[in-house]
Amino acid sequence: MAIDRRFTGKVGVPDGELAFELRGAGTPVVLLHGGALDRSTWDAESTLLAANHTVIRYDARGHGNSSTPTAPFAHHEDLNSLLRALELPSATLVGLSLGARTGIDFALTHPTQVERLVLVAPGVSGMAFQDPFVLDHLRRIGESGGDSTVIAECFLRMWVDGPHRSPTEVDPAVRTQCATIATANFTHHTPGSQRFATEAGAWDRLADLAAPTLLVVGDQDSTDIHGAVNRIAAAAPSARAEVVPGAGHMVNLERPAAFHRLLLDFLD
Repeated sequence: MAIDRRFTGKVGVPDGELAFELRGAGTPVVLLHGGALDRSTWDAESTLLAANHTVIRYDARGHGNSSTPTAPFAHHEDLNSLLRALELPSATLVGLSLGARTGIDFALTHPTQVERLVLVAPGVSGMAFQDPFVLDHLRRIGESGGDSTVIAECFLRMWVDGPHRSPTEVDPAVRTQCATIATANFTHHTPGSQRFATEAGAWDRLADLAAPTLLVVGDQDSTDIHGAVNRIAAAAPSARAEVVPGAGHMVNLERPAAFHRLLLDFLD
C-alpha cells in the first residue's frame, strides 16, 4: 500500500495564487470542486483515493483560500499551472459542476494531459440555462444587490435542493455544510469577481473529448444538467453515463457510497 504523504501549499498563477493539498502516492487524480464551494467537499474522496493515488485538490480561484480574481483568467489554465508546478505531466480529473466544466475545458485545450475524466453533475462552458427554476433564482441573485445571504440561499435552492425538492427533503447535514462554505465564499471573495473568468466554449466541441469519460448525475438534478450529461454522452466517443437515485446536484455528498462504487470501478 502506498504511503499516505500529505502536505498543503500555494502555487502562484498569473495575478493570483491557488491553495492546494497533495496526498498519497500513485497515479495522479485531481479533484475539482463545484462553484461557490471549496476543496473540503472532497474530504471523503481524498481519503478514499489516497491509498492508491496521488490525490490533488485545490480551491479554485475566487473560492476558499485561493485568491480573488482581479483580472482575466481561466480556471482550466489555473489547473495547467498547478500541474506544471507539481511536475505532473498528466492526471485523471474528477470534477463536480464548475469543476467538471473546468475539467472539460482542460481536456479540450490540453488533451494529452488527461488520462480519464469523471464528470459529476457537469456544467459545460457555452451552455445556456433553460430550466425555469434555475433562471428564476439567477434573476433573484441579479436583483440581490450583492447580499451574500440572498445569494447563498439561491445557490442552495438551485444546486443543493434542486427544482424537484423542498429544503426539508434534503439531508440537513449536506445543506448546512454547503451553506457554511458558500456563505464564507460570498463573504470573503468579491461578489461578481467570476466575471473575469474566460472559458473554452466546449458546448459545440464535445466530440473532441477523447479521454475515457464517466458521467454521473443525480436523478433529482436540474433538467439543464441532465441535458448536458445527455449531450456529452452522445458526442464524446468514450463516454458513458450513470444516474444515481435519490441525489441532487451534490452527488458525492448525498450518496457517497453509490458514488464511490462508480468512481472506484471506473478508476480501476
